[in-house]
Amino acid sequence: MSEPGGAYRVLARKYRPTTFAELIGQEAMVRTLENAIATGRIAHAFILTGVRGVGKTTTARIIARALNCIGPDGKGGPTISPCGVCEPCRAIAEDRYVDVMEIDAASRAGVEDIRELTDGVRYKPVAARFKIYIIDEVHMLSKAAFNALLKTLEEPPPDVKFIFATTEIHKVPVTILSRCQRFSLRRVPQEMLSSHYAKICVAEKVEAAPAAIALIARAADGSVRDGLSILDQAMALSGNAITEVAVREMLGIADRGLVFDLLESAFRGDTPAALAQMKSLHDGGADAIMVLQDLLELTHFLTRLKLAPNAGEGDPAVEGDRVRGAPIAAKLGIPVLARAWQLLLKGLTETQNAPSPLQAAEMVLVRLAYVADLPTPADLIRTLENAPAGAASAPTPAPRSAPTPTMASSGNGGGGSATAMAVREMPAPQPTQAVSAMPQPQGFAQVVELFEKSEPILRAHLWAHTHLVRFEQGRIELRPGDGAMPNLANKLGTLLTQMTGQRWVVSVSGDPGDLTLKEQAEARNQSMKSEAARDPLVRAVLDAFPGARIESVRETAPPETAPMVDADELPEGDEPL
Repeated sequence: MSEPGGAYRVLARKYRPTTFAELIGQEAMVRTLENAIATGRIAHAFILTGVRGVGKTTTARIIARALNCIGPDGKGGPTISPCGVCEPCRAIAEDRYVDVMEIDAASRAGVEDIRELTDGVRYKPVAARFKIYIIDEVHMLSKAAFNALLKTLEEPPPDVKFIFATTEIHKVPVTILSRCQRFSLRRVPQEMLSSHYAKICVAEKVEAAPAAIALIARAADGSVRDGLSILDQAMALSGNAITEVAVREMLGIADRGLVFDLLESAFRGDTPAALAQMKSLHDGGADAIMVLQDLLELTHFLTRLKLAPNAGEGDPAVEGDRVRGAPIAAKLGIPVLARAWQLLLKGLTETQNAPSPLQAAEMVLVRLAYVADLPTPADLIRTLENAPAGAASAPTPAPRSAPTPTMASSGNGGGGSATAMAVREMPAPQPTQAVSAMPQPQGFAQVVELFEKSEPILRAHLWAHTHLVRFEQGRIELRPGDGAMPNLANKLGTLLTQMTGQRWVVSVSGDPGDLTLKEQAEARNQSMKSEAARDPLVRAVLDAFPGARIESVRETAPPETAPMVDADELPEGDEPL
């Protein structure tokens, strides 16, 4: 495990692939390159894209070896399986081959660097079959550098190849992309990573629990190099025996069973228990953000189990989650799981940006526990539709502060015991006292205001597009204006009869009628502005501030609503106004 001289060689370097056969998870790319080399259809420029650690630079070096390999006898040609014995293979692997130049665009992004490169393209290879330029993180090049590269990239000499690598393909100009053969290296599946890391542990003579390897593969998130760095750290921590507990403590990941307990407490609305469990996880070394990510993952897994009960079947990594999550998924509805997902997703972003992640995570759990007792929007609409007319809506139940019989534990009551969740039924709305008869409207304005909450669209049309011709008790004549809704008179008569309990006849007239209520309000507002503008104090303010204008005028105490004062109650010497 050490280099000559005693220097330690990290796993990511020691187990770096040197052939396409050792490259894992990129079968489609390998097959394409194999066919291209076999048929001689080798592109003059390649661009490799993908997340960090999936093998972009490694693949570029393997391509360079494959194109320049001459075989053990020195007579071979381009091959998909470099021999690793010939001078080009060994020199490229040791980064000392003069005809393979690797450039880091992050540090050499200027146009002068690219002009130096293009000047060297004109010269023949010194010893190799192809002169190869590998530009890592090519998206870091400046605009001028890209432009300087264009012409050479489009028509390079036949013995020159370009290989670009980037993690941000969207930052590469389209003019560059159109001149390259593109390969998108995909994230390596977790199962493949687990198998790969297990083989490395055997080669390093380190015992590693399968669960610990699965945790490392999950934390790698599809990146081989990230996982190898974590494995390196786990070996340094645990020596020759890597345990699941050690990896969890190292990564700040909570125990899966405890996360299930936390999620169940939140789903049954037991806020004190959820907060206590969160504190216990935090005190045990679990990161608050990681706990919320685990809750999100579990919510997604429960949703999958709800829709596809066979999800994850046969996968040993999730078999424990299936046993624990199946009874929970069977009792929860999709709307509840979707609502929990949205709350956790929004809460995770808040927690990542909060000064105290623990406090933010606790507030997320409080919200999650609070909505556990609330009906879903569909249930609420259904309840309101089935409620008798005039019945008062049932008050929203408050979140519980202690466990209730809705979650019954089985087994020994330990943290990993399976649980069964009982479905709470919505309380049926209780019949209330009949609503007293609505007073009869005494004018058209009162008729319009009757529909302010129940029929806002009808009210808007009556307010803005309806001219009153005649009003008397039980009978209205009106003229709908331009823009009025169809069948306005019929709808108004029907609804008015239902709401007041008295028969109302609404007819359409050809007479012009009054101004609409909207026009009357605008006229009154304009009149009030004009009257206010004549006030000496207001006039002085307008003159003192050029460009100022009166936006609105409000009556604080209209004469008709001013309180009446008895003259006998006034102090001596005062008279009523």
